[in-house]
Amino acid sequence: MRFRSWHSKVGIAAMAVLFFSAAFTVGAQEKREATREAASDPVLRALQEELTRSKAQLKMDNVGAPFYIEYHVFDVEQFEASAVFGALRDQNCTRLRLLRAVVRLGDYKFDSYYGPGQGVSDTLPLDSDNLALRHQIWLATDQAYKRAGRALSAKQSLMKELNVEQPVDDFARAEVIELVDPVAKLDVDPSKWTKMLESATSVYKADPQIQSFGATLSFVAMSTYFVNTEGTVTRQGSTHYLMTLGATEQAPDGMRLDRSPQYTSSRIEEMPTPEQFHADALKLADLMKKLRDAPVVDEEYRGPVLFSNDAASDMFFDLIAPNVLGRRPAPGRPARTTGAFASSLKGRVLPDFISVVDDPTLEMFEGHSLGGSYKVDDEGVLATAVTVVNNGKLVNFLIGRQPIRDFLTSNGHGRASGSGTTVPAPGNLFIRAAKTSTHEELKKRMLDLCRDRGLPYGYFVDTIGPQLTPRVLYRVWTGDGHEELVRGAIFNELDTRAIRSDLAAAGNDPLVSNRSGIPFTSIVSPSVLFDELEVKRADYSKEKLPDYPAPGLSSARN
Repeated sequence: MRFRSWHSKVGIAAMAVLFFSAAFTVGAQEKREATREAASDPVLRALQEELTRSKAQLKMDNVGAPFYIEYHVFDVEQFEASAVFGALRDQNCTRLRLLRAVVRLGDYKFDSYYGPGQGVSDTLPLDSDNLALRHQIWLATDQAYKRAGRALSAKQSLMKELNVEQPVDDFARAEVIELVDPVAKLDVDPSKWTKMLESATSVYKADPQIQSFGATLSFVAMSTYFVNTEGTVTRQGSTHYLMTLGATEQAPDGMRLDRSPQYTSSRIEEMPTPEQFHADALKLADLMKKLRDAPVVDEEYRGPVLFSNDAASDMFFDLIAPNVLGRRPAPGRPARTTGAFASSLKGRVLPDFISVVDDPTLEMFEGHSLGGSYKVDDEGVLATAVTVVNNGKLVNFLIGRQPIRDFLTSNGHGRASGSGTTVPAPGNLFIRAAKTSTHEELKKRMLDLCRDRGLPYGYFVDTIGPQLTPRVLYRVWTGDGHEELVRGAIFNELDTRAIRSDLAAAGNDPLVSNRSGIPFTSIVSPSVLFDELEVKRADYSKEKLPDYPAPGLSSARN
């Protein structure tokens, strides 16, 4: 029985764009309500009061006054736990507030956001003491201001040495937005979820050759606050739920095998039930045994390869998402942006039946929540749907408030990274095919191509892991279409050239794959068929098997 990991892994309707645009054309009544709500929130009140004071008083000798200040606060509540071999290993409840203060000197055309001038991160008190909050904000602002002064001087010196062609502004202007949504709350029963982890990981007893079997969870409620001197005030809340199963073992030849399926959603209702999680753990244990006994792939294969929607979502996330970001190159570099598509604007980067749209405004797709949804980005800009690839051609980039050549304004994709700085990043990335086929039609097409080329089998990739390495891979034999699990494979040259030139067809089975991490993102992708890829045997080292067996289950004391 095949086990498929369920990942926390659309023209977009014009009505959705109109709805969100209308929602932020705030009338007098809505604006008054937002102002009242902001005044009742101790964090927003402290941020606004200190912002007003900083704007009026922040000035040092020989350093200009700021033209722009922003504060960004992440109020995070998190519950984490893990279990191994049927026993709880740890659990932890965390609450913290993180502050990011950015001060910009100069002006919109040439500013200090460079090197150390990219802001200061600090923690804020958890209680509602106005003075304590403001004191910490004041210290961070003072430090950010001094860093901005040093950064501006360093940047001015550097630019004197460079001949910059087609200069663009350093910082784009943005409309003022007021949005005060409810804060996020984490409401879970820890004992229910830890028992799920313990029960699921106890299934290792069904196979004593499994060397490690564990499960983890991380539930997060995050309320984000943003204020700036332009007048934008936002508060948004979101929840993110992640559970994983993980198993490792060795094949008889010493090859190390591992699987780590994930379950990720922004709604707790979509997480697996205890019965589902336990059943999936049993399937994982069974799959590990089958992988252990599976033959190693042949040394080399070149031919058709079919990717499941699960595997395709990982592939597109690695090969497309980083390359449609409008990230500004280092000063003096002539390129428009960075990444493999930096010089591909208006050129073909995918087959003409594939388009790519990023739409953070959508919260659901075919009954599944989208983890990359937001209304306003982390630079205070309204989220919008952006078509980056249209019928195979690159037509746009995802942009924040740092302009690049030919793209001078933000399209609402400036997002806080794990380091705290704000960079262009996707929200909900949709891979859309103009023509689609069922799974059986794709499989038949693959086998027909194999027969035409005299190949005895093709490959079906069910799941891939880091570095786009197949983790669950099947030979599909042309004689009768049966599938044979194999192990020890890698792809050769699965890259942007391959998805442009060798991607031949797409399925009618788009999968929502929510991605954990900062920022939270989603990708929705169908299965895809490559006309030709090279599959090779991995050059792996054979590790020594354990010298003596694991403890006997019958020897364990109750």
